[in-house]
Amino acid sequence: MSYDVLTINPGSTSTKLAVYHGDKVLFEETVRHTMQEFADFNNVQEQFDFRWQVLRRVIDAFGYDVNKLDAVVGRGGLLRPVAGGTYMVTEKMLDDLKENKYGEHASNLGAMLAKKLADKLGIPSFIVDPVVVDEMQPIARFSGNELIARKSIFHALNHKAAGRKIAKELGSEYEKMNFVIAHLGGGISVAAHRQGKAVDVNNALDGDGPFSPERSGSLPMNDFLEACFSGNWTKRELHELIVGRGGMISYLGTNSMLDVENKVQAGDEDAIKAFDAMAYQVSKEIGACSVVLHGKIDAIILTGGLARSELFTSKIIEQTNWIARVIIEPGEDELEALNSGVQRVLAGIEKEKVY
Repeated sequence: MSYDVLTINPGSTSTKLAVYHGDKVLFEETVRHTMQEFADFNNVQEQFDFRWQVLRRVIDAFGYDVNKLDAVVGRGGLLRPVAGGTYMVTEKMLDDLKENKYGEHASNLGAMLAKKLADKLGIPSFIVDPVVVDEMQPIARFSGNELIARKSIFHALNHKAAGRKIAKELGSEYEKMNFVIAHLGGGISVAAHRQGKAVDVNNALDGDGPFSPERSGSLPMNDFLEACFSGNWTKRELHELIVGRGGMISYLGTNSMLDVENKVQAGDEDAIKAFDAMAYQVSKEIGACSVVLHGKIDAIILTGGLARSELFTSKIIEQTNWIARVIIEPGEDELEALNSGVQRVLAGIEKEKVY
């Protein structure tokens, strides 16, 4: 049986919406937002009414009768660490999101918007595989100092969607296979997936693993400490150097990998060095995750927007295809992944979880 599901993905500069009937898209829309539209909001929570109006306007424009919906699902935001899966939106979840208890991000509005509409219609609301999915094995949490534990913050929604899709194509199930999956985008996360669980992964948000178009990844700690106490930087400025103005932005002044590739192909030596270094660091992380899985790997999967770059992926393939076959699953269809999670629950294939 197929169900009608509204999917909602609020991002920092967009609101993406779609209604599915089973795996068929009935309509899909991406509304882009300018900085001016958010200028009067002091925080993400103050954007709620604005995003709600966007949601209603898009639905009305397509002439869809919301009374046909069986469920509403929003992108999961920054919550306490949870296992992967599809979660019912609860008051406890909403309280944590409204308080920004575990961090502030536009995705925090996903569950809130889903819950408001679903409650009006008397149907359930969900989130699926939020970025705080934490399935790390205990040994992976050791950082090297008891004051700090390694955290699992990564592109869980796309990782697991890509894993399920490739497993099906290989004639098996995600829960029965071992993958190393690398999400390549503005942030880069590489995880060891053992039979349906991401047992080790770099913290793709706060400074861990490979550098990316706009994030620094792991840095030499003593040198960073020197910068912290030099008096030349505020805490906020240093944070921006790690997340937002690190990686390619710090080396080349841009987070556009299309621009970087153009420079590489034009023979720009600085661009070539930085481009090769990012592929090198991703490859090293894939190698590390391969060790986590004891070399028993069904496939290495490259996904995310950067997986569309043949030049970039070819460098990773060259360095890692001796470990296992490399499969490219480009892009990140988060709305489709949200829908799939809810369809599995509504069909009784998977049990919903409670936060």
